[in-house]
Order: sequence, then structure tokens, then C-alpha cells
Amino acid sequence: MYAIIDIETTGLSPRRERITEIAVYVHDGKRITQEFSSLVNPERLIPPAVTSLTGITNSMVEDAPKFYEIAKQIVELTKGKIFVAHNASFDYNFIREEFHNLGYEFHRKTLCTVKLSRKIIPGYKSYSLGNITQQLGIRNENSHRAAGDALTTVRLFEHLLHKEGNGGESFSDLSAIAFKDLHPQLKKSSIEKLPEDCGVYYFYNGKQELIYIGKSKNILKRVLTHLKSSKGLKAADMRQQIVEIAFEKTGNELIALLKESAEIKKHMPIYNRQQRRNTFTTGIYFFYDEKGYINFKIDKNKFEELPLSVFTSKRSAVSYMEILTEKLSLCYKMTGLFNTTGACFHYGLGKCLGACTGGESTEDYNERAVLAIQSFEFKHKNFLLLDKGRSRNEKSVVKVESGKYLGFGYVDTENFDGDIELLKDCVKHYDDNRDVQSIIKNYVKSNKVEHVITY
Repeated sequence: MYAIIDIETTGLSPRRERITEIAVYVHDGKRITQEFSSLVNPERLIPPAVTSLTGITNSMVEDAPKFYEIAKQIVELTKGKIFVAHNASFDYNFIREEFHNLGYEFHRKTLCTVKLSRKIIPGYKSYSLGNITQQLGIRNENSHRAAGDALTTVRLFEHLLHKEGNGGESFSDLSAIAFKDLHPQLKKSSIEKLPEDCGVYYFYNGKQELIYIGKSKNILKRVLTHLKSSKGLKAADMRQQIVEIAFEKTGNELIALLKESAEIKKHMPIYNRQQRRNTFTTGIYFFYDEKGYINFKIDKNKFEELPLSVFTSKRSAVSYMEILTEKLSLCYKMTGLFNTTGACFHYGLGKCLGACTGGESTEDYNERAVLAIQSFEFKHKNFLLLDKGRSRNEKSVVKVESGKYLGFGYVDTENFDGDIELLKDCVKHYDDNRDVQSIIKNYVKSNKVEHVITY
């Protein structure tokens, strides 16, 4: 049984936006057996750009039921059924977030008609709902409205069922596709219990030995990727050895990264050791030359030296150093980007102020070079990072003190009265090292955490 679904929303982010309309068609593989459609009061204003696309106005949803008022119907309509949608992750993540806000964990197996279409009817330039259905001669009488798009998805789904044959048995349980050559002791129940949440997962072999640790924003999806494909001999070998799968939810990606790093260092599973791409192999270092100028070098990480920052590849380190050099008008020779015994090439272009020729004083040059060094440091010496936890009433806490990472933990928000000491006390100690320093710095630079508390 399938629940074929479409939603309209106030925007694109499940965490920040809300649902304005939902339609559900229950399908038994032959025909529609139940249907449900409703506008939803998003409890916020609908942006004009969204209204122009969907035609749904603020006045239309003013008296519509709020999501919690139809939540029970959605649960009952989808229970025991495969969640089907065109670009399923979008609809599914929005609905999951709506339920999460109500304190309910909504989990369903999903099936995406975009991915299914590419598999069963390959060769089309576009697989957007409008384009692929037009190519197939399927009319949509009410596009960009939940009922119209959901019914069009039903017709596309029926077309795919017919093309595939056998009543769609080969994709009635998508998680079973391509499960070949797996260890005979690996139980399907071990896979079905995996959550679609952010966290860390663990693979064990038949001797109960931990052979691999990974992290993902969606544990189930990432594990299925391991089990469905085996690119390379090592990946194929690991895939065949997996007998048991364990997991630990973390609530957000930063904690997953920190947890994964600590666990790999603690257990050193064989397949993590073999996959060097998962480690920080390159660092940026600094030193003073014989004339007193600050120089930088990009080199392989060495345990005897502490780098300013570490990177997963030399290319990413070079890219970051190029940005700093350009921004601060540093010398390309002294930042390790141009190897020469004389003046750097960029001096002739006017992009270097002449430190490589002695034309710029060490004081003037080093003043800018120190700014480059400081860019690798935390913005604050003492701070706490608060972000999403593993449940509705929980927040994660990462603690950095005197520039040193001290660990992470979780706090119950129902018992939190703003006391910073309570946040500090909930943190479990983890070792500081250059990897976690880079994880935190890079994450904070590229992601918005909920709260940064300095002290």
C-alpha cells in the first residue's frame, strides 16, 4: 500500500517554513482507495512570491485547520504504507518537521518518483513533475496545488507500475533493491530499525568486531548507500562482512562530526584506517624566516608540529590560503603558493607589496600576516554552542574554553532556566585535537548554529 502525497509550503526550509496545503491519495497498487486534501493554516504570513506561484493567499488559510488539527488523519492515512512523492525528501522532511514540533516522531518508508522515473524510463532531459508528465501525456489540471500535483503523481506512479510490471513488486520495498551479496546473517530488521535522523552508525562483522564508523544527516539513507553499492574492492569487501548495525542519534551534524571523530580515534576500525579520505591529511603552518617575515607553508600533517588548521586535502588548503592571500595582500611566495628564489610572480603584477624583495618592512607585512593567523582561531576564547538536540525538549551543547575544545553534551530545555553553569555541567569530556578544532571552526563558518553563548 502506498500514500501518495504532495504539499505546498511557505518556503523551502523544513526547519524555518510551514505547510500551507496537503493532499494524500492512498493507493493499493491498482487504484486510489482513499483521498484527503486540506489547506493548512501555517500560523505565519505567506510570502508574496509563494502566493504568486501557488495561488494560496493568507486569507485562504486564515480559517483553515492548523497542522496539529489534521495530524491524526495524516498518521492514520500513512500508517503501514510507503510514503510516495515527487522529490520525496522535500515533502517527507516538511511533514516530519511538523510532527517533530508536536513532539511526535513520524517515520515511514519513502519512495521518490523522480528517482524511480530515472530508473524505469531513462533518457529524458528533465524529470520535474511538470516536464516528465507532459512528455508522457499526463495532464495536470491544477499544478502547484497539493491535490493537483498529488493526483498527477498518482498517474505518473501508475505509469511506472505498468512499465515495471509484476504489480510493482520490485520497488514495493525500495530498501530491498540491489541487496545482493550481503552477509547471510545480516537481518532485515537491523536495517528497518535505523532512524532517518542525524547521527553516527557502526558496522560489526560476524565476530562482533567493529569494522567501520560513519556519520550522516540521515542514518538510514546513508547505510542503505553502503549496502546497495560497492564501488571499489574495499567497499565491496566491507559490505559483505556487515552482520550487525548499531547507531546513536546526535540531533545535529556538528555533534555527529565530533562523535564520529572521537569514536574513530578510540576504536580505529579497520575500514576507517583504510579510507584515508576520511582523515585530515593536510595542514597550514607558519614560521619566521631569517629576515623576520612571517611565512606560511602547506604540508602533510605531522604529529610533532601543530598546524594552524587542518584540511582533508592539499587542494582545499591551497584554496583557503589563496583567499587569505588575496584578501590581506600577502606575498604569494611567503604564503607557500609560489615557489621561487627571487620575487614572486605577483609582485610584477602589483598584487604583492614587495615583502619578497625586502621592499616592504617586516612590521607592515607581519601586521597583515598576524591577521591571517588570527583567522584560524576561534572568534571567542570561551563559548558554548547550543543547537538542536535529539528530541523536541533537548538542546546539544559544545564547550570551548580558553580556545580548547572540552566536549559536548545535552541539556533538557524544560529544566533549563538560563543558568550557564548548568550548560557547562552537562558537557561530557572529550579530547581536544587538531581534527575537532577544524571541525568546529569549519562548521561554525559554514553553518548557523542556534545560539553562541560567550562567557
